[in-house]
Amino acid sequence: MTDVTPSTGPAATAYDRPPNQVMDDRRFLGHPRGLGLLFLVEMWERFSYYGMRALLVLYLVNAMRWDSARASLLYGAYTGSVYLTPLLGGWLADRFIGTRRSLVIGSVIIALGHFMLAFGPSPVATSAATPGTAAMMPFYLGLICVVIGTGFFKPNVSTMVGQLYRPGDDRRDAGFTIFYMGINTGAFIAPFICGWLGERVGWDYGFGAAGIGMLLGLLIYLYYRDKVMPGIGLPPGEEENHVARAADEPVARAAESLAQPQAADRTGNSLIHALVGAVIAGGLALFGAHWHVDLANVLGIFMAAAAGAVLAVGIFGTRGDERKRMIALFIVVTFGMFFWLAFEQAGSSLTLFADKNTDRTLGSFIVPASWFQSIQPLAIILLAPVMAWLWRALARRHREPSTSLKMVAGLALVGAGFLFLVVAGGPADRGVLVSPMFLVSAYLLHTVGELCLSPVGLSYVTKVAPARFGSLMMGVWFLSIAAANYLGGFLASMMHEVPSLTKFFMIPVATSFGAAVLMLLMVPMLKRLTASVADA
Repeated sequence: MTDVTPSTGPAATAYDRPPNQVMDDRRFLGHPRGLGLLFLVEMWERFSYYGMRALLVLYLVNAMRWDSARASLLYGAYTGSVYLTPLLGGWLADRFIGTRRSLVIGSVIIALGHFMLAFGPSPVATSAATPGTAAMMPFYLGLICVVIGTGFFKPNVSTMVGQLYRPGDDRRDAGFTIFYMGINTGAFIAPFICGWLGERVGWDYGFGAAGIGMLLGLLIYLYYRDKVMPGIGLPPGEEENHVARAADEPVARAAESLAQPQAADRTGNSLIHALVGAVIAGGLALFGAHWHVDLANVLGIFMAAAAGAVLAVGIFGTRGDERKRMIALFIVVTFGMFFWLAFEQAGSSLTLFADKNTDRTLGSFIVPASWFQSIQPLAIILLAPVMAWLWRALARRHREPSTSLKMVAGLALVGAGFLFLVVAGGPADRGVLVSPMFLVSAYLLHTVGELCLSPVGLSYVTKVAPARFGSLMMGVWFLSIAAANYLGGFLASMMHEVPSLTKFFMIPVATSFGAAVLMLLMVPMLKRLTASVADA
């Protein structure tokens, strides 16, 4: 990577200033070199996240002697929080501190969190009592740091990718595809390194490796950012910030709409709608928790209140065709929750199944349970081009299914993946270590399901949402993933309460197939609701 020398003389025009030079750059695979830098930074951040994610439940169960239910509940609360904080982080970056500073702040806090996890309690003996709250405090604070840091980092690195291109640049989609490969590359290699260190050398080494990965990404960014992407990501009001900031990024735009719902509603009553919806939904969640308030319940109540607020704003702040489209979006997002509820079992119940019930011997080598979490990102890297080719081929024959039908297929596939585990649950209940191919097969079907549902779901939101509600509905999409992760923790906590593993794995089979059938029946209605939107 070489330096980009900005034009700073008095005759320099706005077009000559650094951001415009960056946008004209084609020296990284035909894209700005800043894309290569952000690819590496995101790869190492995802390395740190998925490295720690691969270890979290295993550390709590095998080292801290937590029961699997307690560990799964913490895992669900943690991963759900990770999808909530970027809404606020994107808004803060857009309004006050800029994306480049947010990225640095987030990286530092994330690395600090991982290092605090490394200084958590040492493994306890089988017969010893589990560590108390005071002993676990460094570990809890580490998780909180990672959640907060991710809020600053996650939306803003994607925003900066968008800032590398002018509006209408036909390289943008391809650039995000390259960037997406960075995400999955980091997710693929993380369990191999962090997982092996954590399970074979020491848990502190695994968590520490995740922190080192984040620091490495930060150092690369600080060294190269002014060389290859000068002027990109500066805060509002600074002269170099001539490109669209977080308005180009759905997550950051969602944060602003959630923070200022009144700007989206022509009825003038959005704030009242949001408050009433939040109070009703939050109150129902509190009633459902039997008025018991603890950390896990507070998170659930907050999610319910947020969902109630945006539902009220979206429904009562619209009329006619707009209201029909908003209803369709809320229906689709709700079905998406059922997918993520099952899919996100990868880091909890499926990891425990790999650890306790799967034959992991390969000759004289025992495969670490965390390594199974590398299957999905590898499958995405290999299968994403195949799925893209398939959709194009079907489109040429005028047989490409609608977005809602693709999502039905995604739900069915994630349910079908769990059927392999239903079969494996029988011998596992009898104490037999089952073939790893059961998990591999499940993960492969889950990945194809993700490729059917996730990209097209995001596309559906951008196509169907009325322009003035586009940001709000993108926020709802990520809120639904947060809620699904949170509820997924409760599902995983039932793993050893349900009488058998076969019956436990039938739960996600039933919810996924049930949602798929119900959504299939609702496809005609969804088409009527979105009749004014082409290709919905």
